[in-house]
Amino acid sequence: MPKKEKKRLQVVISEEQDALLTKTAYELSSPERLISKSEVVRLAIEKIAQDLSAGDTESLKEYISTLDDEHDD
Repeated sequence: MPKKEKKRLQVVISEEQDALLTKTAYELSSPERLISKSEVVRLAIEKIAQDLSAGDTESLKEYISTLDDEHDD
């Protein structure tokens, strides 16, 4: 069976966002399983998609507010 092709995405993040990503990966990791920053990003994408699919309007408002705050900086 052929390998599933993966897409690559490159984004620019701030040093603060990179630090949060590193901290989150570290906190999710255990001695048995190290979690990469890429895996954290994939988890975040899944979580946001689930919230939107579930109609979680409070999370949606928080996401938009966060994006607006970043855009204003």
